[in-house]
Amino acid sequence: MNRSLQLIAMLGLAAYCLLPWYGVDYGIFELDWIEAGGLLSEAGASGLLRLFLFSDGAMAIPAIALLLLVAVGSTPQLSRRLSMFSMAATIFALCAIIIHAMAGAGPMRSFGYGSTIILTVLFLSGTNLWSRLGKGNRDAFVVSSIAFVCALILLFVFYPIAQILVQAFVNKQGIFNVLGALNIATGGDIWSIGCLVGRSRCGVAVNSIILGLLTATSTTILGLAFALLMSRTRFPGKPLLRALAVLPIITPPFVIGLALILLFGRAGFVTDTISNLLGLEASRWLYGLWGIWLGQTLAFTPIAFLVLTGVVQGISPSLEEASQTLRADLSATLRTVSLPLMKPGIANAFLLAFIESLADFGNPVVLGGGDNVLSTEIYFAIVGAQANMMRAAVLSLILLALTLTVFIVQKRWLGRTDFTTITGKADNGANSMLSRGHKVIVYGLTLPWMLFTTLIYVMVFYGSVVKLWGQDHTLTLAHYKEAFEVSWSDGGIWWKGAAWDSFWTTISISAIAAPLTAGLGLLTAWLLVRQKFAGRSTFEFLTMLSFAVPGTVVGVSYILAFNNAPIELTGTGTILVLCFIFRNMPVGVRGGVAAMKQLDNSLDEASLTLGANSFKTLRHVVLPLMRPAIVSAIAYSFIRAITSVSAVIFLVGADHNMATAYIIGLVENGSYGLAIAYSTVLIMVMLVVVTVLQVAFGKRRLRREDRIGQQLSRPVVA
Repeated sequence: MNRSLQLIAMLGLAAYCLLPWYGVDYGIFELDWIEAGGLLSEAGASGLLRLFLFSDGAMAIPAIALLLLVAVGSTPQLSRRLSMFSMAATIFALCAIIIHAMAGAGPMRSFGYGSTIILTVLFLSGTNLWSRLGKGNRDAFVVSSIAFVCALILLFVFYPIAQILVQAFVNKQGIFNVLGALNIATGGDIWSIGCLVGRSRCGVAVNSIILGLLTATSTTILGLAFALLMSRTRFPGKPLLRALAVLPIITPPFVIGLALILLFGRAGFVTDTISNLLGLEASRWLYGLWGIWLGQTLAFTPIAFLVLTGVVQGISPSLEEASQTLRADLSATLRTVSLPLMKPGIANAFLLAFIESLADFGNPVVLGGGDNVLSTEIYFAIVGAQANMMRAAVLSLILLALTLTVFIVQKRWLGRTDFTTITGKADNGANSMLSRGHKVIVYGLTLPWMLFTTLIYVMVFYGSVVKLWGQDHTLTLAHYKEAFEVSWSDGGIWWKGAAWDSFWTTISISAIAAPLTAGLGLLTAWLLVRQKFAGRSTFEFLTMLSFAVPGTVVGVSYILAFNNAPIELTGTGTILVLCFIFRNMPVGVRGGVAAMKQLDNSLDEASLTLGANSFKTLRHVVLPLMRPAIVSAIAYSFIRAITSVSAVIFLVGADHNMATAYIIGLVENGSYGLAIAYSTVLIMVMLVVVTVLQVAFGKRRLRREDRIGQQLSRPVVA
């Protein structure tokens, strides 16, 4: 039907008449656009025709295209010639708007509400007409969705990264300087290996690689040990293990670093106790690569555990039983059957931890001391006295190159082998137990680490209820009162605490970004799973590429891309929302793909056979069956938005200060008690969200018993 095209065009005309064409102060999506008004408020109803005909020709072109689209949408039978003419007018109007913005001066170059909506309307109208001309698969919703997702990725992922590439070769004077960029990229402060030969410190890139390898190794080993403990033993503390697996994920990334300082810093509890007992001088060993490694291992081990526990549970018990039937003992079964089938999970956990370590900003900035890594060096290049954007851009490209290399290696290595163990056949066996020797190793690794993690979180809470850590350990709630004091005055609530402003800003922006992230991710997943179109593999790679872009690089790229016209967003809440959407979208895509593959294609086919189009099928058939995946995607996006720091630290402004950036400021000022109190409140908020979801939706079932079997007795040979 043509009604949708007509409605879209009418929306564009309304935006043309009522909303400001150019950007206004404090961003294009702030409330002060009301003062600017649209064409009606600028010219008045009587002067609208004169303004339309005689003022700015570029502003008349999209109006003509929109009027033509309204006429086309009202035509019962859409002729091919009229459709082609309408599409040509639409494309011409799109180009005219962009060229006009680029050729303007000052605020006249920045898109406002009106031009943004009109650009979107013209783009969607063009894709709609393209499908109606018989292109694609003739489904307007599918064609528009594919084009819309691709356009968003190009605009908010590739365009910012391209700005880094350009800025890396432009010096402070604005002169293109390739030699300067090469000097920065090959400098000894980046690639020096002095620490490996015992002469001096290593460069920041070498530090990042060493730290990534150490963290990936330790977290993968511990994550595998915890996964085996959960699925291959009768350990009674599995509920505690699940809780400890969730806590670090919902914890702001620098909180663990603060807890380690409370324990092992110069005035830490353990350091002070050992110093008094042995008469040794307190050392600063925690501040450097070893301290960062310890903090990252604590922070990222739960992620490795969650990746590996699904892989370990997914191994078919019948394969392990077959191995034991062939006279292999428990140790040989694990070594020759189970572990080889865990290869994709182990590789994923290792590479994921390596990428997370490279991108981590919170732990290095708290525990780094004199050992900087790429993420912190980029931050200091921007906020330091020199404000060297060229150096920050070059370092961002190096960091991006490292993460993309790991990402591509992962895709190619694991893409060549099939590790399928779950099929449609019944599989009701029992999981094989660990041998006695393997139990000793697993318990020896996991139990001390569980105690250590528990101690870390005890210290987090304890550090928030003492007056001054290291000097006055008197219990007090003064930090919570200072941060979150509430009073009742003049018949209303007064949020007097110092942290309320950033807290409500964080909650509101995260609440806005979470459903948008989940919606875009699930729409992309539906296109990948349910639709067949040319270039689908490339489309999938593009949607997942933003996962490999470190948060630090995202922050720098958004500053460079959206600090100037034609799209000015720096300092607004909009840039934070967009950053969270495209930073976390790949997780929603993966979750949606996994959930959608469990739905039989016959459900969609039945809806389409009964006359429903793709949009109605998605809305009334697919989405109701994916409610758990939708809620999980929203919750994950909400939590990631609250705990994000590496990108946010560059994008916050005076009017939109996020909680993590606020806490980093407290840490830099030495207000540890207030910082930990604020972090504790954030942890409790996110823990409530996760608990509600777990109670509401439970866990995955694989139609097999959740029990641990015994070693099969060896058959008697006659």
